[in-house]
Amino acid sequence: MRRDEIVDAARLWLGTPYHHQASLRGVGCDCLGLVRGVWRDLCGDEPEAPPPYSPSWAESLRQETLALAAQRHLQPLATAEARAGDVLLFRWREHLPAKHCAILASPDRIIHAHDGAAVAEVAFTPWWRRHLSHAFSFPGVTD
Repeated sequence: MRRDEIVDAARLWLGTPYHHQASLRGVGCDCLGLVRGVWRDLCGDEPEAPPPYSPSWAESLRQETLALAAQRHLQPLATAEARAGDVLLFRWREHLPAKHCAILASPDRIIHAHDGAAVAEVAFTPWWRRHLSHAFSFPGVTD
């Protein structure tokens, strides 16, 4: 798959209302549900189903659950090497595991499901960059 195809697939989710643990375009999704949905749209069946998780799962578990799952199915890369179509993970505090994900739309834009709102394309601001913890490419991505 090409990077522009990933971004285009993610943009089809814009406006999908936020719904914790959901992954249904136009109906509801959370940040992981967005990435799962783009995977399904471009790669087919999901390689594993996520377990049930609470909104505070990262704080409770104190394990890099999201990053470890991403490593099983995506290609890890240095955050500085992330390009359009790559999956980004964020941690809210230095001592906590990553618990939010987005798809990089361009060098200065990300697409993510915003808690309490909807899937949106927003500026990849310095605040987001400070919280960036991991980057991954979809398998087999090409330019």
